[in-house]
Amino acid sequence: MPAQARTRASTHIAAVGDTDAYEPDRQRPVRVRARSMAADTHFEPHSHAWSQLAYCASGIVQVTAHNQGPRGEEITYLVPPSRAVWIAPGARHAVHVIEDAQFRTLYIDASVTPAGWTGCRVIVVSPLLRELVQALDDTADAKLPRTREERLAGLVLDEIARADIQALGVPMPSEQSGDKRLRALCEAVMQSPSERATLAQWAREVGASERTMARLFRDELGTTYQQWRQQATLANALPLLARGMPVSHVAAVSGYASDSAFTAMFKSAMGASPRQFQPGRDPR
Repeated sequence: MPAQARTRASTHIAAVGDTDAYEPDRQRPVRVRARSMAADTHFEPHSHAWSQLAYCASGIVQVTAHNQGPRGEEITYLVPPSRAVWIAPGARHAVHVIEDAQFRTLYIDASVTPAGWTGCRVIVVSPLLRELVQALDDTADAKLPRTREERLAGLVLDEIARADIQALGVPMPSEQSGDKRLRALCEAVMQSPSERATLAQWAREVGASERTMARLFRDELGTTYQQWRQQATLANALPLLARGMPVSHVAAVSGYASDSAFTAMFKSAMGASPRQFQPGRDPR
């Protein structure tokens, strides 16, 4: 990932901090924690008993969460302002700030988790949800009346449950139990985003057959190589666009021969053109 390519010396390890003041419960099921975070701030892996929605009013953060399902893989999500990551109760996760961010974390009591939301996922942040989070933020209003807080919280939960889900995560095999060849292949692709080698070519690099690697992608990551490769491409492209890099340059470093082919892939996956994710644009 782009964040992993940064030197460790430039990374600021931040404490998760005291969460007692923000801990949700059945009476106050949605709490908002607002923080301004500089690029390269990093929160080490941790977990909470409640759900979280990680959202940026501005900037980009990377969230890596460990899937609690049978495959147990880790999934890395890139979170631009128009998207948010839902983190299930108890899921171990880490956060790395890619670009200076106005970070909004919604702590959500496990009792109001939408039915079936046992894993992590990316949702599209609607304009209404964005305004509701701002209204619910205690820093924007020193003390919300309880009745207003309850109504806002109810609307927030309704918007989250109704939000469109987007496949923006990049799953990685478990370091402990995953196949080492698959892990090596995935890491090699992530470190060489412009390399458009076929699965057969990558498989030879790690000493396996194309058929074996295709099976490992399906069995361990629940996806095909091509689907996984597209997610890795998006994960590499989003921070570059956020820094203002021209679309033609992003397309080139993503391994695309033409801007139009890259733009078509990006728009199909994200529902918006690459230019809408550049500074000063509203990627709705």
